[in-house]
Amino acid sequence: MKNRKLAMKQLNQYIVLLLAILFAACSGKPKNVVTADREPSLYPQVAGATFPVNIAAPTFMIDEKGEKFYTEIGKVGSEPAMNFCSSSAVVVPQLKKWRELLAEASGSEIYLRVTVTGENGVSTQFADVICPVSADSIDEYLAYRLLYPGYELWKEMGIYQRNLTDYEQIAVLENNDIDQQCVNCHSFAGGAPETMMIHVRGKQGGTLIRKDGKTVKVNPKCPGLENGSTYPAWHPSGKFIAFSANNIQQFFHSKGTKTIEVSDLSADMTVYDIEHGEAITAPQLSGDEWMETFPTWAPDGTTLYFCRAKGYTQGEALDSIRYDLCKVPFDADKRSFGSVEVVLPASEQGKSVSFPRVSPDGRWLMFTLSDYGNFSIWHPESDLWLMNLADGTMRAADEINSDNVDSYHSWSSNGKWVVFSSKRMDGLWARPFIASFNTETGKFGKPFVVPQKDPLYYDDFMKTYNIPEFITGPIANTGEFVSAVQKE
Repeated sequence: MKNRKLAMKQLNQYIVLLLAILFAACSGKPKNVVTADREPSLYPQVAGATFPVNIAAPTFMIDEKGEKFYTEIGKVGSEPAMNFCSSSAVVVPQLKKWRELLAEASGSEIYLRVTVTGENGVSTQFADVICPVSADSIDEYLAYRLLYPGYELWKEMGIYQRNLTDYEQIAVLENNDIDQQCVNCHSFAGGAPETMMIHVRGKQGGTLIRKDGKTVKVNPKCPGLENGSTYPAWHPSGKFIAFSANNIQQFFHSKGTKTIEVSDLSADMTVYDIEHGEAITAPQLSGDEWMETFPTWAPDGTTLYFCRAKGYTQGEALDSIRYDLCKVPFDADKRSFGSVEVVLPASEQGKSVSFPRVSPDGRWLMFTLSDYGNFSIWHPESDLWLMNLADGTMRAADEINSDNVDSYHSWSSNGKWVVFSSKRMDGLWARPFIASFNTETGKFGKPFVVPQKDPLYYDDFMKTYNIPEFITGPIANTGEFVSAVQKE
């Protein structure tokens, strides 16, 4: 232990010395400067992104050739609040100064001004990178599952929470703590960390429900249905959880762009009554005629939205399965359902809907649209769409979509931000991207990837981010989840 501490001390001293050398390599503003009519190339790209007033500093690398790099960051119209001068192209703003800058620029804009000195001694000052700063805060925490994108290493996964105001990530439940059983499908009631659930699948499997200060393990399977509970959605009251009950199969292809396909062979819709420990369904939500999946509630709890496809027939081509967006009324007092209504018949247009999510104000519904199926994370053509629930009009969310997978999404508690999964960075791993949302116009701001302390973090991190969910605070007493799993 003593040797380890000494080694760490020496390493820290080396890092400090190295940084001192780098920053001593250039001092003061560059001379012999020419201007460029374009912005500098930065990685990760942040140009034009709208930042919440409380977000952690986005670190970045200047992706331009040069010997020295000079960067100024400040509020538009003001002197720089931060200056960086180094032979390194990496820029890591100090959190304290960054927070002070965002507080000053709240409701305005900041600039990133980059000047690069080449081998010939000539310095090029690029056009300012301008980023709006929203006065609207973002929920401070994000919960997600981390796992390898293939299924060969599924035994190494976990649920984690990340503080978005800094770079701290803490494990909520890792499957190494529960004999490598699968952990997935975390869900929260209105983003509340004290009212949540996690599925555990394996020899000690069950659904961990935390509510009213207690964490218990239950089996929310609906009597009479063949399949157990799968994809969840908390009722706004916190008294119910809607579940789809799916028979999910994985298919592997040796050719084509989609090497892995995940598909339902059957699925029904249920609602679990937490207080009574009872799961219920209805004839219009179960049976072989239809496959129902991906439930989500309207904010008032009177309507349950979900996706529905025609029942699977043995031997049916997987690329012929398409899901429509549907809704059904729900009476919480009577625990009863009304008639199912098709909201968006996407199958008639040769498309398929997945992951519907209603905004907190009940005005907008965001969903993923792909060519077929419902496991859109494996479909490069998947895009995010937005529906105006007042008049039924809808459009592609082109402001935030990319040429690769854009899929699972979550609204912040104030409805001013969305987080979604995207494979735009490399086409392989899903990363969490955040975008602002104007609740009046229904327009999104330019998105940015969740900031990391190391700008090259995502290049080296080989796990994918699954089911990113905003939460209003940290999940406490995480050890209770392990204890709950071990109970009968």
